[in-house]
Amino acid sequence: MTSPSEQAASTDTADGEGTRLRLIFSALILTMLLAALSQTVLATALPTIVGDLQGVEHMAWVMTAFILASTITMPVYGKLGDMFGRKPLFLAAILLFVLGSAGGGAAQDMNQLIAARVVQGLGGGGLMILSQATIADVVPARERGRYMGVMGGVFAFSSVAGPLLGGWLTDGPGWRWTMWMNVPLGLLSLVAVAVLLKLPPTSRPQSGRIDFWGMALLGTVTTCIVLLATWGGTEYAWDSPLILGLGAAAVVTGLLFVLVERRVREPIMPLLLFRSRNFVITMIAGMITGAAMFGALAYMPTYLQMVTGYSPAQAGLLMVPMMGMLLVSSVLVGRRVSVTGRYKAVMVVGSLITAAGLVLLSTLEASSHVILECLYLGVLGLGLGFNMQLLTLVAQDSFAARLVGTATAGQNYFRQVGATLGSGVIGALFAARLSTMLDERLPAGGLEGTRADSLTPELVRQLSAPVHSIVVEAYNDALVPLFLWVAPLVLISAVLLLFIQEKPLSTTLER
Repeated sequence: MTSPSEQAASTDTADGEGTRLRLIFSALILTMLLAALSQTVLATALPTIVGDLQGVEHMAWVMTAFILASTITMPVYGKLGDMFGRKPLFLAAILLFVLGSAGGGAAQDMNQLIAARVVQGLGGGGLMILSQATIADVVPARERGRYMGVMGGVFAFSSVAGPLLGGWLTDGPGWRWTMWMNVPLGLLSLVAVAVLLKLPPTSRPQSGRIDFWGMALLGTVTTCIVLLATWGGTEYAWDSPLILGLGAAAVVTGLLFVLVERRVREPIMPLLLFRSRNFVITMIAGMITGAAMFGALAYMPTYLQMVTGYSPAQAGLLMVPMMGMLLVSSVLVGRRVSVTGRYKAVMVVGSLITAAGLVLLSTLEASSHVILECLYLGVLGLGLGFNMQLLTLVAQDSFAARLVGTATAGQNYFRQVGATLGSGVIGALFAARLSTMLDERLPAGGLEGTRADSLTPELVRQLSAPVHSIVVEAYNDALVPLFLWVAPLVLISAVLLLFIQEKPLSTTLER
């Protein structure tokens, strides 16, 4: 029989552990907020930015540069976090992010802005990976669903706040504050991580050798793939020497990467990850989810401004249904999984709803009512919230604790590759289709002295009625059919998720 003093001691221990967990989770939420805002806050400001800096041909790279840089660094942060602990890497990632934000706010042309976004991405990759991996250090898999769901909800909240904040800043003090605002927020995150993040000690591997060759090769192959997908068929012909050279370089560096990873003691992305059926399935599903999500997030605010004539702030408000549904479904699904331990059916249903949302968006016309646009965006957000965080949870639970960071980074890496390809390819196709349609449909001098690559929502609203109608129709016809092209990929994801092995989620932490 337990004595009153022993019961009191047990209660005090539980209360202390709960307080520690809440403090850690608060620090992680703050860093997740920082990373998530950086991917969405420029969405409503983008048309104004490219008009101000006169670089519509580089529009896709403002978004792609951040995603590419963060993608390349994800496996690095994941592996080094497993080897040497996550806190020092957290602090370094935040500092990089703050530096990139300051540089972006001071950019004088598109090249400087894109370079600053690269620096931002080098830090942002660490913020996203380390926050998710740290949860696995302190919360058992069975309970982790509710925390991962909240993280998904925070991302959704940021995705709502980002476009709204970006629109408000663009209409008010100027688009540069979409970058500068990250400086005080980043410094606050730096203090929070330094003070609040207290983790169990990490046992370092005996070799302690860092896989520099693997890092370099992985970064090279990722860059080649993204450049090929972004430039192919738009800026360069598919059979041009540059595109063929990028394809050959991707194949060669990919093979070299596999050979290196088979030989080194501490590979940056161990090949044993790909022996797990669940990891491979969630990897492919994550790539498709990333392509669908960021393809819509990156360009729907631009579409809403140019086609419907709304201001940047109003366009941000119109994204609320998508992010609101993502937030609610992510949190509720996470709690449900923690209670039942079941996740397979939820993920399949989520993919089907996501595909339905993309099909609905592809039916939009320039004359469609705004309520219809919001409804279709809400359907897309509902589907994404069903499985976005569960993909990471399943990948984490497929491996021992010593590989949690590496598995988390691997799953997120491939999802970000999908996001990069999605935003890059959709952006490149959008820009190419728009340019072609404007050339075909506009009469000579139809833009009334305005360059096509300098069009902003304000300039479009000032065009004469016939020209305005042509430009609006071109924007609609250039973008919305692309969503239908992505929908079959999401259906493939739903079929693959049927083959997930639904294993019992662990209820204890492995040390």
